[in-house]
Amino acid sequence: MKVFIILAVLYVTANAVPFAHELAEPFNGTNWVVLCAGGYTWSNYRHQSNVYHAYQIIKAHGIPESNIVVMHYDDLAQNKENPTPGIVVNTLGGPDVYKGVPKDYTGTEVTPENFLAVLKGDKSLAQNGKKVVNSGPNDHIYVYFIDHGAPDLIAFPHKYLYSKDLNGAFKEMHQAKKYAKLVVNIEACNSGSMFEKPLPKDINVYVTTSANPQESSYAKDYDNLRHTYLGDYYSGAWLEVIEKQDLTKETLEQSYKYTVSSQNKSHPQQYGTLAINKLTVSQFLGSKTTVNAYKAPATNLNDAVSSRDVPIALVQKLVESTDDLGQKQA
Repeated sequence: MKVFIILAVLYVTANAVPFAHELAEPFNGTNWVVLCAGGYTWSNYRHQSNVYHAYQIIKAHGIPESNIVVMHYDDLAQNKENPTPGIVVNTLGGPDVYKGVPKDYTGTEVTPENFLAVLKGDKSLAQNGKKVVNSGPNDHIYVYFIDHGAPDLIAFPHKYLYSKDLNGAFKEMHQAKKYAKLVVNIEACNSGSMFEKPLPKDINVYVTTSANPQESSYAKDYDNLRHTYLGDYYSGAWLEVIEKQDLTKETLEQSYKYTVSSQNKSHPQQYGTLAINKLTVSQFLGSKTTVNAYKAPATNLNDAVSSRDVPIALVQKLVESTDDLGQKQA
């Protein structure tokens, strides 16, 4: 009986975490990061500002600019509605997050086709001087995407990326040994629908989404100066983790749980090879310690607005804030 119990304990221990041996080993591959804002126009300000903020944090953690691909429409800094030309912020009273952000893919270059080509390390793009993920079998890739979404699709400025195409690209990359592990964060309405059924659990891809397959994502932090929302709940929680926590100790699972606890409207989900979430965030976003004296104000959970309702909410906010009767009646 004792022998049976001992064998049972050993079996459970050996199978509890598929990547247990990797947790104790240093990561010796190369890190690659892709940051993509599919949204554009002033009303979608938060999409690009989240990406800019993410870039500043990740670079500060030691990932070189050469290994970070940034895709953004780049229509905010010099937008006619920007009261602070050249400056983009992501939090109320926060610092400029735009300065120094690369313009790897901007304007009409922000497409589903280029996004997938970047991930797969497209040689023709590289030959034309464009930055791509030139990864190999020992490397870690981290992807953050934000824009609008609907069942089985996420939006780019003028096109959609469908679930079957994104998951197909992941399978192709796995077969081509383009990564050891791939982690994806998606902020979009119905983002869970992109992965709930089509994403395999055995290709070393771990995904977290801002919402389940049926619900909206939520914007936050309306700025009375800029007359737009600066951030989103899921992305804001994720950015807070990677900016404030010790990434050599913080696991992907802890980061995910924090995004869950920070929501009161939507329900973040996780898909794919869940055992990857036992790894530390530093294995994907760098281990260099950062010092940030800025402390963002506490989030007002009553400020939450469905991403789908933001255009209407912006008009309502503008009407409420103006004393010009003529402007109210316009």
